Amino acid sequence: MTMNREQEGLKSLGKKTEYKDNYAPEVLETFENKHPGNDYWVQFNCPEFTSLCPITGQPDFAEIKIMYIPDRRMVESKSLKLYLFSFRNHGDFHEDCVNTIMKDLIKLMDPKYIEVRGLFTPRGGISIYPYANYGRPGTSYEQLAKQRFMMLQP
Repeated sequence: MTMNREQEGLKSLGKKTEYKDNYAPEVLETFENKHPGNDYWVQFNCPEFTSLCPITGQPDFAEIKIMYIPDRRMVESKSLKLYLFSFRNHGDFHEDCVNTIMKDLIKLMDPKYIEVRGLFTPRGGISIYPYANYGRPGTSYEQLAKQRFMMLQP
C-alpha cells in the first residue's frame, strides 16, 4: 500500500515554504523507513549552511554533511532543509551547531548510527571542521562510532 504525505504525517512536503527566523527543531519531520532490516547509508550535503558567531554576530558559512544508518524512521529532506536554514540567524559556535544538529536528529528518528561534519569556511585565517558521531549504545553501531571517530585524521 502506498501512503500519501498526509498519511505519513508530513506537513511541509508539497506546500508553500515558510522559513523560520531562528533555530527551529520543530520543523523536522520523519517518515517510515520501508527497509528497516537493511543497513544502508543516507547522506545529506548542505553546502550553503549559515549561522552567526555568538560573540560578534558575523555570519559563518559551512558545508554540513550528515550521514546516517536509519532504523524505523527517516528524516524528510525538505524539513531538514528548513531546519538547517533556521540556523541562519542563530548564534552558536561551530562545534555547538554540529552537536546540536546531531542530537536533534537522534531525538527525531533514533537512528542506528549518525555522523555530522561541519566544513566551515575560514574566518580570521582559521577554518574549523567539527565532527560528531553516535552509535546506538550496546550495539555494533556503538563500536562503529568509536572506530570511525578514531579513524579521523586531525
